[in-house]
Amino acid sequence: MRTDSSPGTLPAREHLPAAPAGTPVLDVVIPVYNEEKDLQPCVRRLHEHLVRTFPYAFRITIADNASTDATPQVAAWLAAELPEVTTFRLEQKGRGRALRAVWSASDAPVLAYMDVDLSTDLNALLPLVAPLISGHSDLAIGSRLARSSRVVRGPKREFISRAYNLILRGSLQARFSDAQCGFKAIRRDVAQVLLPLIEDTGWFFDTEMLVLAERAGLRIHEVPVDWVDDPDSTVHIVKTATDDLKGVWRVGRALATGSLPLDRLTRPFGDDPRDREIKDVPRGLARQLVGFCVVGGLSTLFYLLLYSGFRVFTGSQVANALALLVSAVANTAANRRLTFGVRGSGGAVRHQAQGLVVFGIGLALTSGSLAALGAATTEPAHSTELAVLIAANLAATVLRFLLFRAWVFPDRREDDSPVLASYDTTRFRAGEAADGSWRDVTVQLLPVRPHDTDSRDLR
Repeated sequence: MRTDSSPGTLPAREHLPAAPAGTPVLDVVIPVYNEEKDLQPCVRRLHEHLVRTFPYAFRITIADNASTDATPQVAAWLAAELPEVTTFRLEQKGRGRALRAVWSASDAPVLAYMDVDLSTDLNALLPLVAPLISGHSDLAIGSRLARSSRVVRGPKREFISRAYNLILRGSLQARFSDAQCGFKAIRRDVAQVLLPLIEDTGWFFDTEMLVLAERAGLRIHEVPVDWVDDPDSTVHIVKTATDDLKGVWRVGRALATGSLPLDRLTRPFGDDPRDREIKDVPRGLARQLVGFCVVGGLSTLFYLLLYSGFRVFTGSQVANALALLVSAVANTAANRRLTFGVRGSGGAVRHQAQGLVVFGIGLALTSGSLAALGAATTEPAHSTELAVLIAANLAATVLRFLLFRAWVFPDRREDDSPVLASYDTTRFRAGEAADGSWRDVTVQLLPVRPHDTDSRDLR
């Protein structure tokens, strides 16, 4: 997993302003590998649809993934005949590699891609890119699994698709519904920040992009699509599924260890109302309470299981101390990552040391409760011990949350003079021009129909 920093942060989203004609607003990339038969009808159909329905200037880019048949020649003929069509040749295979290369070099403010078989109904293209043009969303995806989608495909592919998305939801907590539909769009300024973080160059590229975008706080718009399966698809299902599962493991491990700098990308994406300071309402308190309660419930269960196990071999006080020590370390680590959003290994030792101080307070409360119980009765029942420990732990939990929030994991964003993060852009600079200069991210737009000024009107 790449750990290099992104080339910059994003400004607040806004509607792309209107301006000079001729600037392509949309760049639709079609990755192809040995598609000499389907390429020409696909491009012509897409071109005709955009000429007829899309109100801005556009470009269609054919990304040839090292084809060995006549695909490069067909792409060159189309580019020569249709002024809105360009071709891009790569000497290595990989859909993700093709998208990264074309999107990084494109000057269009909205970037999209679709599969060459055009399985998705093109009427969904304008709804796909409209939220990106308006500034409402950062990415947009077509979904075959939405309630209002109309899909025609075999049960085998349907099962694989739904099973894959269940895996993503269970393992990576993904909330988007369809990761692998070949019908997606992204704003160029967002792509420049996200592309350096994506490692995969094949079919998992889509999933990795969406997971990282979602974790970074980007808004993903989903469009229900009408989709008809291509019976002649060349995708190798078993190999693709295996590679995807490996990608899920890799991304999940990177997210769990905090090796990705996604925390640097959260706030610049726009004016998030959750970031606003409201008088007498502590920032993030509700979310932290929910996370702390979930972690606390699991930790209490873990503690009780440990106590019951240790109690078989030793006395109640020793069993309580051992169980509380082990569960306290796990509780601090879980709250550090899940409740208070601290990523990476920096400060982990200090946080655990502070957590042990909080542990000492909890130990005093629970040990004192056990001592009081022992003074009240000589041989208390095991269920009575557990009940006393649960009550003591509830009191300790309230105190633990207050200490965690105010002392162990204070909100550093409340500093009056925050330190701005620096970014290393030496390894990869998405969108860099051939002459080494940077293109302006803001592109002026004007609603224009290409056929109004193009003498070669296909209609």
